[in-house]
Amino acid sequence: MREFNQHLRQLLLLGIILSLIAVLFISLNAFIPGILGTITLYILSREKYFHLVYQRKWRKGWTAGLFLFFYLVILGVPFYIIILLLSPRVNEYLSHPDKFIDPAKNLLTIIQERWGLDLLSPTALNTFFGKLSATIPGLINSTTNLLFNLVLMLFLLYYMLLNGKTIEYYFYHITPLKEKNIHTLVTETKKNIKANALGIPLISIIQGIIATIGYYIFHLPDFLIWGLLTGLFAFFPIVGTMIIWVPIVIYLYAIGQHWQATAIMLYSLIITGNIDSVARMTLLKTIGNVHPVVTIIGVISGLSLFGFIGIIFGPLLVSYIGVLFTIYRNEFTQAEDISNK
Repeated sequence: MREFNQHLRQLLLLGIILSLIAVLFISLNAFIPGILGTITLYILSREKYFHLVYQRKWRKGWTAGLFLFFYLVILGVPFYIIILLLSPRVNEYLSHPDKFIDPAKNLLTIIQERWGLDLLSPTALNTFFGKLSATIPGLINSTTNLLFNLVLMLFLLYYMLLNGKTIEYYFYHITPLKEKNIHTLVTETKKNIKANALGIPLISIIQGIIATIGYYIFHLPDFLIWGLLTGLFAFFPIVGTMIIWVPIVIYLYAIGQHWQATAIMLYSLIITGNIDSVARMTLLKTIGNVHPVVTIIGVISGLSLFGFIGIIFGPLLVSYIGVLFTIYRNEFTQAEDISNK
């Protein structure tokens, strides 16, 4: 009876702790991307940081500050370039939406007359652009939220680097698992975060650059903007770049630029598309050996759960399902088999 009461008290206390953690996460829902981003940058930085501080004897605060400056440049410069390229177009659309709606209607008319394809009615097209106009202010607000999360991420990272050893020691001792299973969990977390935080952005940058070169060679107007968008959508494996270049090709065919459309289509299929396959088979396997299916499912689920940072933590979440099954077997199934013998 006493042992039962002890287990009941233990479960009650654990339930209270988990409930408080859930309440905390719900209240910090808007800042979860920043918190997850901090964990990502810490895992990427810890090895080099500990080497500089504990072996090279660098000062903790100055070293952490250097890491923050490095990440501010790495994350801030691409963000600034994206805003610099896209904001004029967004402002132009919000000021004069007819300049975009009328050409789109003309394009649909041309496609329907030439190929007999009934893609969208004028009413549906107006509805689409109306929804787009309503969505853009929300995207601008989310950009502000993204900037705030970036500041929060760097702020938390500074203190995590300063107190990294203490934090790791604490979590190691409160984790209720066998030592080998803790090691499995840590190893899998490091592998997946490194693969997705380094591999996926690198692949997207490479595809964006390759696509931009192709758009420039074949004289596509605003090739920098289309290359940037291709790189951004390349975060989605296999089909990501097609979201951009397929409409471009259709548009060029519709306005009679057949040679240019064919050239961009072949370039995108043969070169830009294959870069994705080659890079994932080499780069991601070298960094973390993450299966493409895990990446696809993880990115889709991660974006809906965590926002942009879900590109990294979505695949990690999917991988954790398999890892936790393995840990469950090690922790419980094997122990039951031994007790039955």
